[in-house]
Amino acid sequence: MPIHDNNTTAIKVKDIYGFSASRKKMHGSVIEKREWICKLRVLEQKQGIPSWAKSLPVESIQEIVRKNPSIVPERYVKSHEERPNQNSLSPLTSQTPTIDFSLLSQQNEDELQKLDLACKEWGFFQIINHGVSENLLQKMQATAAEFFKLPIEEKKKYAMASDDIQGYGQAYVVSEQQNLNWGDLIYLQIFPSRYRKMSYWPTIPEFKETIEDYSSAVNKVAVQLLPNISVILGLDKDGLHGLHQEIMQGIRMNYYPKCCKTDLVLGVSPHSDQTTITILLQDDDEVGLQIHHQTGWVPVKPVPNTLVVNVGDVLEVWSNGRYRSIEHRAVTYEKKERMSFATFIVPDQEVELEPLDQMMDRHYGPRMYKKIKYGDFVRHSLARKLAGKTHTEFLKIET
Repeated sequence: MPIHDNNTTAIKVKDIYGFSASRKKMHGSVIEKREWICKLRVLEQKQGIPSWAKSLPVESIQEIVRKNPSIVPERYVKSHEERPNQNSLSPLTSQTPTIDFSLLSQQNEDELQKLDLACKEWGFFQIINHGVSENLLQKMQATAAEFFKLPIEEKKKYAMASDDIQGYGQAYVVSEQQNLNWGDLIYLQIFPSRYRKMSYWPTIPEFKETIEDYSSAVNKVAVQLLPNISVILGLDKDGLHGLHQEIMQGIRMNYYPKCCKTDLVLGVSPHSDQTTITILLQDDDEVGLQIHHQTGWVPVKPVPNTLVVNVGDVLEVWSNGRYRSIEHRAVTYEKKERMSFATFIVPDQEVELEPLDQMMDRHYGPRMYKKIKYGDFVRHSLARKLAGKTHTEFLKIET
């Protein structure tokens, strides 16, 4: 893949680094690999790729567990109100809506109504018959597992920089005293490809190819889903796609190690996503995702070969609150580690977010949200710790 400098001159990677950039040939000496990463990061800085936010470095949870699996450091213990106790669970377990994607593609009216109800009442739904092959889903899980199995010193080569969220580490860490989540992650920007920072892409076999294949397949799902949401909102079929100007897509691979005190920690604190939609691949074996519905938390039981979709903050603003982003969280397990893979679909950072005219009338009610550039909104959100939907409060018009 050609890389462009500030003068938009195409430069071959192998000409920069002095050795072939074939991912299969990047397993030379440690020195070669370190030099390759350093040179690539210098080039990425020159390209002016957006960073959006920063997150302070913290110790890997995997390493904490490896050193002493019988302790939970105080910094990871949640307050009594936040802890995932059984009393907070809703009786509606596993009743999240399921949408047949093959019927949506045929503009089936019943399925469109189910989609509208899912977006309005739940903000979450699972999709079946989505077209992403079972083999690719399994390959994605296996490839990410290989990365998280690497020694910590190897994973640290891909650690987030002090001014960025791409790479390996934890997100939303904004202070040294902050309470933390029981999970590690690696975040990579996928589309547009000019925003990729390849120095954060692990060079383990087939990693790049698998991420690209999986992300392209999920992108197709998103590009087919957005017109259906446009239709049920009363927009032109290409309405939502056009509002993005250019669809941006990133992937966050989450790893939740085993925990000896699962009742004291959370893999991810309650939050909503700063996205249009998020498409999630869960582990097939364990229920880790919980969504807030009505007065309790609903565990979302994994169904093999399904994808979970949730409404994000962007769609909430565009729909003037008709569809609302929903708080969700992740829990941990004592005997088994868990992974999940969240694909974020968002608009270009220069897009002006505001309620659509069609969403403000006597039927939908008055305007509820201010106007703001998406890039400004996401920077505001990522500069805060995860805390439910508090990051969206400044968007709302006071009444």
